Amino acid sequence: MGGRIAALIHEADDFALVGAVERPGHPGLGKDAGETAGIGKIGIPLAGDLRSVVKEGQVVLDFTAPQASMAHLAVAADAKVPMVVGTTGLGAADLSRAKELSAVVPCVVSPNMSVGVNLLFKVLGEVASTLGGDYDVEIFETHHRFKKDSPSGTALRMAQVIASALGRDLDKAGIYGRKGMVGERGKEEIAVHALRAGDVVGEHTVVFGGMGERIEITHRAHSRDTFARGALRAARWIVGRPPGLYDMQDVLGLKG
Repeated sequence: MGGRIAALIHEADDFALVGAVERPGHPGLGKDAGETAGIGKIGIPLAGDLRSVVKEGQVVLDFTAPQASMAHLAVAADAKVPMVVGTTGLGAADLSRAKELSAVVPCVVSPNMSVGVNLLFKVLGEVASTLGGDYDVEIFETHHRFKKDSPSGTALRMAQVIASALGRDLDKAGIYGRKGMVGERGKEEIAVHALRAGDVVGEHTVVFGGMGERIEITHRAHSRDTFARGALRAARWIVGRPPGLYDMQDVLGLKG
């Protein structure tokens, strides 16, 4: 993701890459960030600490891991530099920390930066509330074999949106895979199933199953560029905003 973001920044007329950071101990540290991203030499070495470059820019884009993202947000808050976080797998404690730090600096946090997926979040709530409780809800997500968290943050957000629209508590209604003699499907279940195979970038399908009909809504990401372009859209939007915790629904004007 870092490489694709760097490449798209390089192509854009309204962005300039001023720093790039990798995890400590990464073999690419010190090498040219452009060459690492496959766009040729740009004169910016890969740094191992965000503190060394954070004040050079107007916004930080972070696609790392939950612990690293929260550490980076603390650095950004200290430097008063807005931040966009596209890391997946953030837990309740991470989001609580993000809310605390965003009281100091504006921050966009989203498990999926795709414009299409974020439009889907809004649509799913409307579909669920219109269909009501008589339709069974099953969510399937497929990702590459290297993905570490399961289910995906996107699938969890979909489940949360649908649960909220139906007035259900996802902690009670959520089912994550099935095995054995589990009995008849519970009326209020919202099930999430994770598949891992090959190099799949990301695919999510939500099934609303009623008696006599089935509605399926699918989003397929063909390239990581869709997430990178969404992150750049969020970066354009966040600069100049007041402190606060935002998401892509805010960026796209889908709230309200």
